[in-house]
Amino acid sequence: MAVKIRLKRMGMKKRPFYRVVVADERSPRDGRFIEEIGIYDPMKQPAEIRIDNEKARKWLDNGAQPTDTVKVLLRKVGVLETPESFKKAKVEATEAPEAEEKVEPAVEEAPAEEVAVEPEAAEETPESEDESTEEAE
Repeated sequence: MAVKIRLKRMGMKKRPFYRVVVADERSPRDGRFIEEIGIYDPMKQPAEIRIDNEKARKWLDNGAQPTDTVKVLLRKVGVLETPESFKKAKVEATEAPEAEEKVEPAVEEAPAEEVAVEPEAAEETPESEDESTEEAE
């Protein structure tokens, strides 16, 4: 007989409330169960999770397999340990921004091209030259 630790849905429509139960995997979701070990209420802010750590640990030691959702809940309350791969990923994620701030990439600046600027005097129109010659006379 395979035993699972899973959620049993309770509550009204659109207002779910769950009990964490130990049940035979062949029994229906909301059907017969062996033992109730906790509750989970996702509608509260923050979500309420109450699980009897001793009972959960006893069933896990006896070979009960938690479902994916229950596994997350058990990690949150501290019954299960976080896998090493998750811990390493979190450590790397927190260290990565610090490492980037300390190391500055070396950027070489290319010499700026000089743009030839024409003098403004050359831009004067011939009319202005005529005016200046008339005044001189």
